[in-house]
This record gives sequence, C-alpha cells and structure tokens, in this order.
Amino acid sequence: MSEDFYDVLGVSRDASEDEIKQAYRKKAAEYHPDVSEEADAEEKFKKVKKAKEVLTDDEKRQMYDQLGHERFEQAEKRGGVGGGGAGGRGQGNPFGGMGGMGGGQGSPFDDIFSQFFGGGQGGGRQRNRPRQGQNIRTQVTLDLEEVYEGVEKQFTITRPEECSECDGRGHPADADVNTCPECNGQGQTTTVRDTPLGRVQQTQTCRRCEGTGETYSETCSVCGGDGITREEATLTVDIPAGIRSGQTLRMEREGAPGENGGPKGDLLIDVEVRDHDEFTRDGDDLYHQHPISFPKAVFGATVEIPTVDGTTELEIPAGTQSGEEFRIRSEGMPHLRGRGHGDLYVQVQVVTPESLNEEQKEALEAFAEAGGEEVDVTEGFFEKIKNSL
Repeated sequence: MSEDFYDVLGVSRDASEDEIKQAYRKKAAEYHPDVSEEADAEEKFKKVKKAKEVLTDDEKRQMYDQLGHERFEQAEKRGGVGGGGAGGRGQGNPFGGMGGMGGGQGSPFDDIFSQFFGGGQGGGRQRNRPRQGQNIRTQVTLDLEEVYEGVEKQFTITRPEECSECDGRGHPADADVNTCPECNGQGQTTTVRDTPLGRVQQTQTCRRCEGTGETYSETCSVCGGDGITREEATLTVDIPAGIRSGQTLRMEREGAPGENGGPKGDLLIDVEVRDHDEFTRDGDDLYHQHPISFPKAVFGATVEIPTVDGTTELEIPAGTQSGEEFRIRSEGMPHLRGRGHGDLYVQVQVVTPESLNEEQKEALEAFAEAGGEEVDVTEGFFEKIKNSL
C-alpha cells in the first residue's frame, strides 16, 4: 500500500471532501480488523484512517499538498513548525532556511506560517473559506424488542437553522451596504508581534463585520442579525438490529448550518436501551432466571422459556439443582456487524412451595423418611428443603 494519502484512499489530488469520505468508508470496510482476513489489515486500516483525517482538514490538506508526504510526516513528528527550532537549516527543520519572518516574503511556505501564526493573507483566506457546520447531539431511548428487530424511529429535536426570513444573511435584502469602518472593508485587522522566529504579522477576522468587509443599515428582525434561528425538526432514523447502549448513530448533513456557504454538520444520535423485566443483556447474549417446581427439578421436565420474540422449549434433566445454568443457542440478540445471534442463558431457580394440602404433606414426609430423615412436617420441614437447595 502506497504511503501517499491520496493513493491510500484511491482518489485524485483534486478530490472533494465528500469523495474522500466516501473512499474512506469503502476502504475502512475492506480493511477493518473485525472483517478483513488479511494479515496486515490493521496496519492498512490505520493508514486509511490517517489519510482521511489529514485530507478532510482544510489546513492540514493544504500543508500536505505543499510539503509532500515525507516532509509533512517530519513536520508532524516535530510538532509542526516549532519542532525544528528557529534556526532554519541544519536543525532538521522541514522548513529549513526560513530564518526570521521578516525576510520570508514570497516564500512558498507563507500560507503555512499564516495557518499556524495568523500572519499574511493566507490566514484570512482560510477563515473565509466555506466551513462545515458543527455537529449536534441528541439521544434516542429504545426497548429491547425494538433493538432485537431493528426499527425506524421518529423523533423531534430543536436545532439551529438558516433564517428563512433573510436566507441566512442576517439583514434584509434591500438593506444599505456600508464599508466596515473597523477594517476599512478588508474583512481583517492586522497586528504585528515579535516571536523567536522574528517579527510576525498577525491577521485576524474583523469582529465587527465578521470578515465580510461590510456592514448593513438594518438587521433581520427575526434572527437579530445572526442569520440563524432555532427550529423544531421531526426526523426519522433507521435503528439497526443489535445496536447497544452507548453506541452512536450519525445522520449526515442534519446538524448546524455551515459558514460561508459550507455544508451542514451532522446529527449524532446516542443510543440508550431500556432495562428489560425478563432479560439481562451482556453483549449479544441474554440472561434469564426461570422458576421450576421441586418435582420438575427431581424428575426432569420440558419447560417453556420466554424469548425476546416469543417462546422456546428447554429440557430440564432429572436431578437439576437450583441455580444451574443452561444455554439455548442463537436465542440472544442479533450480531450488529454480521449474521446470527448471541445465546440465551437460562438459570433455573427451584421454587419451594409455601403451603401444601394434607396429601402433599404426607407424600413429602414419606419421601423424607424413605431417605432416612426424621422430620416433623409441622416444624419447618419446608424450611429445611429451602436451606438444602
């Protein structure tokens, strides 16, 4: 597998973020250690994951494209530009020869320094680029039966939305446009500071106009100039069979609006599964306690056991002791990432009757005497049975 991140994912160097993510999902499904039988699957999986992390980050991708794979890796190991020290060449600095920033005009690495130190025009361009909106989270609570079958779940959330009144502009369409007096229409304010690398010009997005270089005579009466309102949305999500508490589902482009025309973020749905009256879950296995009578424990019997989607039969052998556990294969929860089900473990509890008629008492007394026990039924014989069990 090639080391170049674009080759690792099998995409062109001008691939969009969506194309990169799609390629990553395909490669991750191919090399995930849980499903791949290749000996080096784990190593390949790590490479495609690293490639995706770098190429879907605007700043890291620009730096990677300018430096190339080897020098980018060196820069990362040294903690970015600071790892090589301020001296330039001879120190192992991948940006060797830069010296102080004062003499670096026209350098092909100006944009890289802008990203890390805020200097030059590159930093402003980065901040004004389209950016994906933030992810938002919600939670859905499910019954065990819903998780067993898989279910389409409808839920309602309140989330940020682009203001419908002003189309996200923050001002009426006919508002007067003025040049921002804070940045003189540049969209950026600039300061100069001294660093160990020399004098650095730091450029920041103008706070007053938020980088547009313009102000307006009116603000939107609905969103107050934010361009964003909070709206209620009803969505439907497909819950896969076998999902567990603590796992998270992702609905792409259902999060907060993007910035500067960027795409929406994602909606993350945290899953919680309610406790069940009959079953305790451990992974994909289920555990159930089932009462049986004393005669069934002694002589053996076929008993009906509840399952999540119905019932099944279990053969109780003669002489079963209270607390013994039996396994019923494939009656547990479905496997999330593959075929089949976990198992159902049944622990039997022998129930001692609290009251008996005369005939039952005589029969049990005879049973005890046949075993060499001297008992007085009126004085706690059944307590002795309980204790022995």
